[in-house]
Amino acid sequence: MSQSPVARRKRDDQPANGAAPEPGDGPSRDESATAPCPVCGRAFPVSGRARHCSERCRKKAWRRRRTPAAAPASLPAGIARRPVTVYECRACGTRRVGEQRCESCGTFMVRVGWGGPCPHCDAPVAIEDLLDVSALSTGPTMAPQHTKSRGATTTSKGRRA
Repeated sequence: MSQSPVARRKRDDQPANGAAPEPGDGPSRDESATAPCPVCGRAFPVSGRARHCSERCRKKAWRRRRTPAAAPASLPAGIARRPVTVYECRACGTRRVGEQRCESCGTFMVRVGWGGPCPHCDAPVAIEDLLDVSALSTGPTMAPQHTKSRGATTTSKGRRA
């Protein structure tokens, strides 16, 4: 019994006319191709399913994937400034702690600064009232004046030789 030759099925990527595909049309089978390592960026020859250049980079990538993401940095809760702020009415001079509207005039008061009630008389006192603010100001200061004595020589850094 002789068998007749079986017609072979053509590949899907071959043109219908039976011509061979153009070079570069099909998948690359370049054995000497290199790929960058996703961890260190170094180029390495690809072999099989390898995605990293070394065991060290493979393990480092695994640790990066498995390590939980750090919690986002949260800001500390701020303190409410209004309850510790002293306000003063421009019209009648009344001071209040934490209240911005004058009860007697019905107008808004201006901020004096941080403070609270006086421990002795319970009157509103600002911290600035207790401190000498002029001593705390950082205005221009006078630099001490140095005089050179005659005959003394100095180096390039201003030191005496």
